[in-house]
Amino acid sequence: MPDSARKKDTFFGGAAILAAGIIIVKIIGALYKIPLGSILSDAAYADFNTAYYIYSLLIVISTGGLPVALSKMVSEANATGRDNQVQKVFRIAMVAFCVLGAITSAVMFFFPRQLADFMNNTHSYYSILALAPALFFICPLSAMRGYFQGHSLMTPTAVSEIIEAACKLLFGLPLAWIIVSRGMDESIAAGGAIVGVTIGCFLAAVFMLFMYRAYRSHVSASSDTPDAGRDILRTLMALAIPITLGSSVMAVANLIDAKLLLGRLQDAVGLTEDAARELRGVYDKAVTLYNLPTQFMVPLTASVIPAVSAAIAVKNYKQGALVSETALRTTALLAIPAGVGLSVLGQPIIRLLFPNTDVALGGWMLSVLGFAAIAVCLMLVCNSILQAYKLANVTMITTIIGCVVKVLINYFLVANPAINIRGAAFSTLGCFGLVALLDLIIIKLMLPQSPGYLRVFIKPVLNSAVMGLAVWAMYGLSSKLLAGVGPFGSEGALTNLGNAACVVIAIGVGIIVYFALVLLTRAISKDDLSLMPKGDKIAKILRLN
Repeated sequence: MPDSARKKDTFFGGAAILAAGIIIVKIIGALYKIPLGSILSDAAYADFNTAYYIYSLLIVISTGGLPVALSKMVSEANATGRDNQVQKVFRIAMVAFCVLGAITSAVMFFFPRQLADFMNNTHSYYSILALAPALFFICPLSAMRGYFQGHSLMTPTAVSEIIEAACKLLFGLPLAWIIVSRGMDESIAAGGAIVGVTIGCFLAAVFMLFMYRAYRSHVSASSDTPDAGRDILRTLMALAIPITLGSSVMAVANLIDAKLLLGRLQDAVGLTEDAARELRGVYDKAVTLYNLPTQFMVPLTASVIPAVSAAIAVKNYKQGALVSETALRTTALLAIPAGVGLSVLGQPIIRLLFPNTDVALGGWMLSVLGFAAIAVCLMLVCNSILQAYKLANVTMITTIIGCVVKVLINYFLVANPAINIRGAAFSTLGCFGLVALLDLIIIKLMLPQSPGYLRVFIKPVLNSAVMGLAVWAMYGLSSKLLAGVGPFGSEGALTNLGNAACVVIAIGVGIIVYFALVLLTRAISKDDLSLMPKGDKIAKILRLN
């Protein structure tokens, strides 16, 4: 990569590019998973997600801490002009990545039936098998991402992530539709959808290899003597293992939770495997929607750590508390209305996006999970604040506590025939609600100067409550007006088109009401918007001081 291009890709510019790339990836991901939920039956959707839980854990094991460790070592060597050290670190890391990738990929490839049995979902066999090659490709891909990030070059990583996500949409979704349309086994269709993930990892790795070679062609020769390979590997592992352990907490908990949920539905409730898969699929579809608000917290959390860290570095604790409070208030302003909206319109939204599922059950769970989405968003920004204050170990402890609570709630509630799968929604709310609460308490007690929680939460909560009432009233009113009217209703009930119209109307009214209330109550300030992309320009348009 030419020097001129490198100069443009500064730290802050690169961080903005990476954040923009992540937003694009999340949007593509939503365009992939939501239509996929309509193509696949509830049971097949559960097969798809069961394989993903295994895949996610193995990804953490094989790539969890190594990219960060590699990035740090490359950055340090690059800062001192030791290019030979950079190259040796990269070669050793690449070998380590490929070995781990080969091992984890082999586990999924040679033992898909055993893994499916372990997860209490034998039908997930095809999805597990289809994901196996992706684990191998993602390891060298992660190594090259770490290499470029060590040079503060974020554009290659952002583009590779977009390629990876786009392939899921362009290959996985059509393949699943073709398999379903031909009347083949629905479990094979779930596997077909996942093939797009493997193709995406492969093409993203090819792209990164091309970028690596292009970059290396512009690097001048160096005369430094690199460290011994054993010392480099030891340092890599010392940096990577703690990060991997911290990252694996949630992946392990999700895997145990998925296995436990299907197992308790079959063993304690007495359902067949197929019936348990169907219920699990309904829950997974609600989870897909509940995850949406959290996806857009990435730019905010990415801005918090450097901003707070910079204030702490010069012992300006007042500024650190101000930035932390602004981050929490911005999160509350975005997450609380989103969660309330999902809760109020749970059933209509499920009917709109997944009309072939159990709408009543899915809608009920989405209403509970809407509040869980608020907790997750708060947890993410709290974790960023605590990490900036070098309290990352504390966040791992609170996450472990939350995961234990989640597993316990699922174990007992899901086994109750009157509750069954609904217990999963309660456990998710209990887990993340507790973690967010503990994090907020720790921030209040342990930070030199802490945010004012009344200033953070009072206006977003009140404004969201009013918005929620307006959304509920508008959906109810519009559904009564459109019931039995032309294509919107029949025999006093709404058609799917009528429901879609009512959802759009209600959301539109909710946005207008909430935006008006935010401006009227001065719930947002210029400082709040400064953490968001183009925030200063938005503040000028809104004439905020």
